[in-house]
Amino acid sequence: MLTNNKVMYIKHPPLEKAYNKTLFTIESCVTEKQLKNAVNMVKNFKILYKKVGFPKTLSYNLDRALNKQHTICQL
Repeated sequence: MLTNNKVMYIKHPPLEKAYNKTLFTIESCVTEKQLKNAVNMVKNFKILYKKVGFPKTLSYNLDRALNKQHTICQL
């Protein structure tokens, strides 16, 4: 279920919490330096949750959010 661009996974609360925190971090970036740190956070998220088989849609959504925020930071 999508709610405000956040994915809810009732069966995996730690995954949901980590995903929402990562998405919030991306959306709060206002400088290129902050965005670079968010990119590292996304990489860490993918490495950690790839081991447990997280849905690829989460990865896609985080990449889209990074691209969107990158455009905003450049303005």
